[in-house]
Amino acid sequence: MKRRWLLALAAAPLALLLMPAAPASAHPLGNFSVNQYTGLTLHPDRIDATAIVDFAEIPTLQAASEPTCADLDLAVAVDGEALQWTLTSSDFAYVEGSGGLKTSRLTCALSVPVRLETATVTVQNRYAADRVGWREMTARGEGVRVESPLPAQSVSDELRTYPADPLASAPDVRSATLRVTPGDGTAGAALSRPSDGFLAGITAGVERRFQELAGGRLTPAVGLLAVLLALLLGAGHAALPGHGKTVLAAYAAAQRRRIRDALAVGATVTLTHTGGVLVVGLLLATSSTLAGDRILGYLGIVSGAIVVAVGVGMFVRRRRGHSHAHGHSHSHDHGHDHSHGHDHGHDHDHGHGHHHHRGEGRLGLAGIGIAGGLVPSPSAIVVLLAAIGLGRTAFGVVLVLAYGVGMAATLTAVGLALVAAQRRLGRLPRLPVLARRLGRLAPAGTATLVMVVGAGVAARAAAGVF
Repeated sequence: MKRRWLLALAAAPLALLLMPAAPASAHPLGNFSVNQYTGLTLHPDRIDATAIVDFAEIPTLQAASEPTCADLDLAVAVDGEALQWTLTSSDFAYVEGSGGLKTSRLTCALSVPVRLETATVTVQNRYAADRVGWREMTARGEGVRVESPLPAQSVSDELRTYPADPLASAPDVRSATLRVTPGDGTAGAALSRPSDGFLAGITAGVERRFQELAGGRLTPAVGLLAVLLALLLGAGHAALPGHGKTVLAAYAAAQRRRIRDALAVGATVTLTHTGGVLVVGLLLATSSTLAGDRILGYLGIVSGAIVVAVGVGMFVRRRRGHSHAHGHSHSHDHGHDHSHGHDHGHDHDHGHGHHHHRGEGRLGLAGIGIAGGLVPSPSAIVVLLAAIGLGRTAFGVVLVLAYGVGMAATLTAVGLALVAAQRRLGRLPRLPVLARRLGRLAPAGTATLVMVVGAGVAARAAAGVF
């Protein structure tokens, strides 16, 4: 009976992973996002607009007061003349979000009277321009013909159901120019809802279920299942594309062919990620002005810079390894006087190369481990904040720690595999020449790869901040 319970408990996280995800209603760009929809309807005598802002969990939690339609910054002009909107109705509501937190939705109906026969209409949305989010616009004509680059229908059902794969589908439409002519109807872009990516859909679904477990009714079985799921999600987070720095950290550990180095980097990642989640969560919970996505962006820049610095350090150590060899000659003269009159002198010269890089190597391992865990997972931050809000702070910290352990498990497993592979290759008798050549080329190649990946991480993070 006990064995059956253990098997069931072990299979539960796998069952959650394999369950098909429902249509994505969560925010595809994360719990930090501020998502916007603007729907334009053009008439012969006016322009109507429906402006909707969908605030994810973290912006809703941070908001000092309820947002209003007066906060919007939607500019409209006809033939170059700026017009002023009139607010006809508004609505604000809270909606249940992930992990027991709330999301919020602001809906504003706007209108402006204008004579439209043959005209050019320009629209620009400048609201929350510095925040990450889904930005969508639609346009259609009633009584006039509209030539538009915008679709006539919303791909997200006006921010109610998002596609799960943000990389393939997230729009960022902030402005549009429309041409209005006599007639009826819309000649715009066709509605094309991207299909959800298989892995993205599963990952999004599992993260939502994990957050639901963390914020739902807590029992011992549910708590243990949430911890196991946190481990799996952390392991998957480290293995996903975009987290190559963790694989490089494992490779850097394996370069030294010591198991304890791989374990040390894994432990550093766990501690750094856990500490990062706790610090960022505390900052977001106590401040209404900090943008969580920008904090993660700056941390991403720092993480990439650390990886680049480690790569530079590897190059420096490589050069020192060639130039910092000291040759010491020890001359020993042994004179032997034999009765036969032969005196033999023997001179011995011993060259010794000294490399003092152990301390530098440890700093490199620590740096790349810190870089691997420096950017905390948004999902882990949401779970922590939800646990704090429900009075389960200790449980939230345990889940965050489990998430970090899962990340470190992937990292350490790769590192140990590389250590084992290098040791096996070193024992092969048939490849001495190839092994020596690879041994000479590997340090420079690894250093280059580390620097390239670090620069890529920093550049991608900077693109989201600036």
